[in-house]
Amino acid sequence: MGGEESRPAPTPSPRWTPPPPRTPSPPPPKKEFDKEWRETLWSKEERDHMVDELRSFKLSDPDVGQLRCLLCGPVGAGKSSFINSVNNVFQNRITGGALVAAASGLSFTTTYDTHYIQGRSGEKRLPFAFNDVMGLETQNNGLHPNDIINALKGHLPEGYEFNPFHPLSDQKKEFIQNPSLSDKTHCLVSIVSADKISRMSEDVIAKMKNIRAEASRLKIPQVVVMTMPDKACELVNKDVKRIFYSKAIKEKMQICSNELGLPMNCILPVKNYHEEGRMDNDMDILILNAMTQIMNFANDYLWNLQQHANQK
Repeated sequence: MGGEESRPAPTPSPRWTPPPPRTPSPPPPKKEFDKEWRETLWSKEERDHMVDELRSFKLSDPDVGQLRCLLCGPVGAGKSSFINSVNNVFQNRITGGALVAAASGLSFTTTYDTHYIQGRSGEKRLPFAFNDVMGLETQNNGLHPNDIINALKGHLPEGYEFNPFHPLSDQKKEFIQNPSLSDKTHCLVSIVSADKISRMSEDVIAKMKNIRAEASRLKIPQVVVMTMPDKACELVNKDVKRIFYSKAIKEKMQICSNELGLPMNCILPVKNYHEEGRMDNDMDILILNAMTQIMNFANDYLWNLQQHANQK
């Protein structure tokens, strides 16, 4: 009787071990701050209060008539739209005094014109006015920077037609040789769009810096109005009141500050009226906040000039 051939013991199957639990992905960064980083009152009562304050604004020098605000910036930044938006607020309706071009990339403004803001029916003009100029472009296109400097100093006549290649010479008969204080600029307002500030050409930024430097030399106050925040931030596009909660908007304002050399409290975001058919309280609040600061800066400039004149 022969023995059976021994067989190797079967290899036990390895026990199934579950994979380690996945480390949860960190939540996406929040797009908003927990509180407004620039405190703002959004009520209709606040809107109406600011309107009344600006209507009755008292100039440091009543002989000036209107505080003159010069708007400059790249083509398509919203200079003319800002003028119309301010007028809308004080008329409490949609207006169209400053002609606005579609987004063609070409400057629609070709002449130096003063835009006054109407009072209520039967009232005189409000105590501020705007001068809109041709947009800044790259290289030798668009407005010649020397013409903006001429405007700062009050040398440009009403209706002057801009020439990108030949700024107004002091040899021309239309050149205002001895401008009055009313002819001069009292606040330089640079207009940039929030969605394009990080893509502005170096040429345009250099031109804006040179204009700012000349305004600083003349002691003219300056602010930046940052338009189109709704195109730079979806939160603002849905609700304008979220603008000072938005991290994206604060970042855009910081870029503005770094590129143009103004402090953050001189960067004033607004949403211009563009496609709206009705008035909007929240948009009005931003516009009025900007106008209040512009008026105060311009009036401080007049007051300082008076103090220096009194010392002579």
